[in-house]
Amino acid sequence: MQVDLWESWFIGGVEIPTRLVLAPMAGVSVQAFRRQGRRYGAGLVCSEMVSVAGIAHRNERTLGYLRVASDEHPLAIQIFGSEPTVMAEAARMVEAAGADIVDINFGCPVKKVTKTGAGCSLLDEPEQAARIVAAVAEATPLPVSVKMRRGTENGSRVCLEVGPRLVEAGAASLTLHPRSAKQMYTGQADHSLTAELVELVDVPVIASGDITSRARAQAVLATTGASAVMVGRAAQGNPWALAEIMGSPADPSREEVVAELLLFIRETVRELGEFRAAGFLKKFYGWYLGRGRFPKPFKQELVMLSTVEEVEMRLLAAAPGAREVLERIEAEQPAVDDALLELPVSIYGGG
Repeated sequence: MQVDLWESWFIGGVEIPTRLVLAPMAGVSVQAFRRQGRRYGAGLVCSEMVSVAGIAHRNERTLGYLRVASDEHPLAIQIFGSEPTVMAEAARMVEAAGADIVDINFGCPVKKVTKTGAGCSLLDEPEQAARIVAAVAEATPLPVSVKMRRGTENGSRVCLEVGPRLVEAGAASLTLHPRSAKQMYTGQADHSLTAELVELVDVPVIASGDITSRARAQAVLATTGASAVMVGRAAQGNPWALAEIMGSPADPSREEVVAELLLFIRETVRELGEFRAAGFLKKFYGWYLGRGRFPKPFKQELVMLSTVEEVEMRLLAAAPGAREVLERIEAEQPAVDDALLELPVSIYGGG
């Protein structure tokens, strides 16, 4: 049975206009990425995971992750940490920043996160995980969602034990990426676990992992009963993957590819500043220009250029028609209230 991906659904009281969610990805999910995802069909977009320790210490770069643009809603800001009281305080700051949903990361398998007792390691500490969810749910009226893996070990089914406890503690939605922490991103996501989790809880479950096409999205939704699918790596430099999942053609011209990359570059520079953006953007050149769209040496040439301005000039020289496409895309962009791009004064804990 075909699922209508354009049908809206709810996390708590927040209406999500489509059944496609853009995943939170460290080093990827900046505003430009999220806003692009919304344009191509994502009903919910997510920030990259934000350290509550960084928030507590008022780290300037960490606080920058809490920026919310007016055209990103609904938006989930994802936080990670291991102490309930610190997580609760961070949730209040996420609310003040303008997010619609507080998302908790119990899925990150990276050692620098798990060694602090956060991320996927909390699946081995279900009581502490439940205390964190309860503290966050009590601290804010926003719906609380949780993203988790199947467990830390290969073959683990601990998500089926922990998931219901998190809902009982106050989670309004669960996202399951049914790989183990040890698997990282190898092997296949076992969505039979997603189907089991759906049967165990009475809140929406989002299916994450290996959602790379419309056919795959429809199959996972039909066989698991999940409320939505989450797309991550497939959308990196490739918003047309989101369009294809939502039922639109996904074969962009060279000019369209360059125009989207140029817009992404400009928005990222606005958000991060030119110095930080120059290094951050390099991985995106290969993502956008790969898949046979441009010769590999062209991507390598861009990476070697010193400034973002040089990259723009080289891209336009390779696809002159992209300028007209870019102008059209920019004209269709909603005006962004710059005031909403700044954090409330209270976020900084001062006057």
